[in-house]
Amino acid sequence: MKKHALLIALGMSLVLLFMGDAARFYRLGFVQFIDAKLYDYRLLLTLPKKADDRIVILDIDEKSLKEEGRWPWGRNKMAVMMDELFDHYGVAVVGFDVVFAEKDNSSGLNVLQDLGRSQFKGVAQFQSVLAQIKPHLEYDKLFAEKIKNRNVVLGYYFSNSERGHDKSRSGVLPEPVFPAGTFKGRPISFMQWDSYGANLPELQSSAALAGHFNPVVDFDGVVRRIPMIVEYDGAYYESLSLAVVRAALGMPKLLPGYAAGKDKNYGGLEWLTLQSAQGDLRIPVDAEVSALVPYRGARGTFRYISATDVLHERIPKADLQNRIVLVGTSAPGLMDMRSTPVGEVYPGVEVHANMISGMLDQDLKQNPPYVLGANVLMLLLVGVILALLLPLLSPVYGTLLSAGLLAFEVLVNGYLWEYGNIALPLAGGLIMVFALFALNMTYGYFTTERTKRQITSLFGQYVPSEVVDEMSKNPEQVSMEGESREMTILFTDVRGFTTISEGLEPRELSQLMNEFLTPLSRVVYSHRGTIDKYMGDCIMAFWGAPLPDVRHAYHAVLAGLEMQRKLLDLQPSFRERGWPEIRIGVGINTGRVSVGNMGSEVRVAYTVMGDAVNLASRLEGITKQYGAGVVVGEVTKEATPEFVFRELDLVRVKGKDKPVAIFEPLGLSGEVEPAVLEEIRLFQQMLRLYRKQEWDKAELQLFNLSRLSPQTKLYEVYSERVAYYRNNPPGENWDGVFVFKTK
Repeated sequence: MKKHALLIALGMSLVLLFMGDAARFYRLGFVQFIDAKLYDYRLLLTLPKKADDRIVILDIDEKSLKEEGRWPWGRNKMAVMMDELFDHYGVAVVGFDVVFAEKDNSSGLNVLQDLGRSQFKGVAQFQSVLAQIKPHLEYDKLFAEKIKNRNVVLGYYFSNSERGHDKSRSGVLPEPVFPAGTFKGRPISFMQWDSYGANLPELQSSAALAGHFNPVVDFDGVVRRIPMIVEYDGAYYESLSLAVVRAALGMPKLLPGYAAGKDKNYGGLEWLTLQSAQGDLRIPVDAEVSALVPYRGARGTFRYISATDVLHERIPKADLQNRIVLVGTSAPGLMDMRSTPVGEVYPGVEVHANMISGMLDQDLKQNPPYVLGANVLMLLLVGVILALLLPLLSPVYGTLLSAGLLAFEVLVNGYLWEYGNIALPLAGGLIMVFALFALNMTYGYFTTERTKRQITSLFGQYVPSEVVDEMSKNPEQVSMEGESREMTILFTDVRGFTTISEGLEPRELSQLMNEFLTPLSRVVYSHRGTIDKYMGDCIMAFWGAPLPDVRHAYHAVLAGLEMQRKLLDLQPSFRERGWPEIRIGVGINTGRVSVGNMGSEVRVAYTVMGDAVNLASRLEGITKQYGAGVVVGEVTKEATPEFVFRELDLVRVKGKDKPVAIFEPLGLSGEVEPAVLEEIRLFQQMLRLYRKQEWDKAELQLFNLSRLSPQTKLYEVYSERVAYYRNNPPGENWDGVFVFKTK
């Protein structure tokens, strides 16, 4: 680490740079731009590209203007439209993406009233006729009566006055959805406005609801969000899309949703809840109380119906019945067009249609305030890993690590997008990974690589050459210092070696040992093991050091089984030489041990020590008691589910107070014959009977097992025990443990 301090410091500086941008302490323009484009790309990749039949756009298009006259139409015509929509077609809700801010004087009533006050003043007949026709010429009042007691949602807009100009206000705002003071004491960043353009008072008082149709225009001019709640003069007002959904659901109560257990500087408003009879709807909001627009497709995804066709009843009733109708304009000169991720020219009314559809379907991407913190933590995690590890890795592994973390970021981001509906920023993380990778590769190119072969002379005698090569490429992973690790230890010993050695000449005995120790040692090497030492006819080996090995138990058990097979292959050549048959017992145990250079000032050796080592030796010693080639401890068995094991016993070995379960591995799962699996099952049943002291049943089961496999010593051992315990009952408190008095 000290040798790479400068490079690590430079890397951490880059990490802090991108974390500062993610935390919004400042903004890096290129990151913001790329992040917006990546959001658009993800959105385009996952578009459903199909309409929502519940929503129809009533379009004041060129055809309508040609037949009905220029816009704005008289309010009398809008009144007729209301009757057609609600009485004839039976729509559910009508939302207006237009504002009725000015009085409609197109009826000529003002002119007639002026005449009545001047030229026809005192003319009774004129005044009488004027009084009769006046209600039919008050178009605003007529329109107001037609929307009253109907599910009509009016639209309006907010704006901010230019500096030095008076604040502009027209019409009247609806009642706020949350009164002033609702969010007092909570630092929530509502979008604030000081001006508005709203509807005439008589229209607003007759409408069911009203909502603003202001979108959020991002830095690049693209509409990706709609503010669900905005602040004006201390009170809080809802969007047009939210108001339409509320109207469609029967005016449910709107409640703010707070995240609990947050910092006092965190406002905590993360969602809005609509409590309706059909079930609560949740609308996730970001730090500005805005919601991401869940675009369904390109322009025209929703159905457009010409307004004039509705006025003249040219549309089948079924096309509009129980639908949500949004009234907007697409005629040249009237279009409210927006730039969106799905199109540079996109009708504003269709933006609201997408928002309404997403709220009803509860299919909204979330960008809640806590995403900022999540993004910072993600950058910290990935950045620290790269800043600390890249200087220590070779170019190949550095590239793999960087590619892996890139893939990790993309996969996590994609998973959260698709299954969590969370729009986590992506650009900062990707650019940071590329920047750290480029920094380290450039730094490595202009600096001298340190020597990596110093390990070879130290470990060549312990481990296979290919492992030494790995260690020399990554010497920082290797330490001669003593440390505690979980490892697997293996002991082998030749059964009856004393008798064998007495029958052979010294030279012949030496040849015999070389003939079987060499292939057994190669087996250890082939499975990435480390040979600790040879003790006469015994081999001690371990897995998990000097290089870490997460599958150390698996490799050790595989080596133990292969040792038995290798000896079988050697027997024919031994017989040809007149040598005795060699059989070994293998004991394997897994546990935490101390590993490193140990010894004295005179001599040191790289070895392992600990209780797990002692138990491995004891297990090797008792293999002959059960006639098993390989015996493993319970920890090893649990760590290697790839193998099929037969439980042998529950024993207390010499030097251990606590009993341990011991097992015999019979092969890899899928490679053990069905007959053997059935024999294991029957023996397990026998063990249960034995431990419950049901001696007769256990004896019967052993008799059947002996018939299946007469050469299995294990069944003889238990048959003798059953006979003994039948005559010498162990007592009610017997735990089934067999105690070994010798090693």
